[in-house]
Amino acid sequence: MTISAHKVSFDDATLWLALTDGRTLGVPLVWFPRLLNATPEQREAVEITPFGLHWAELDEDISIPALLAGKPATSAA
Repeated sequence: MTISAHKVSFDDATLWLALTDGRTLGVPLVWFPRLLNATPEQREAVEITPFGLHWAELDEDISIPALLAGKPATSAA
């Protein structure tokens, strides 16, 4: 079974994901400098795909398997 997100939300410091297996995952925005520095409107413009999350305007892609493994972004924007 592939685990994916079905809902994405944010607070001041955290990216929150509701996963298809019933879990909720919170990851710090500091892991993703593009999201940390984005406006709320830019953050909300996320596309949820079977493979992860995509923000076209921010040129940001996040893999759900990478998040579940605890891996932050590999480079700062």
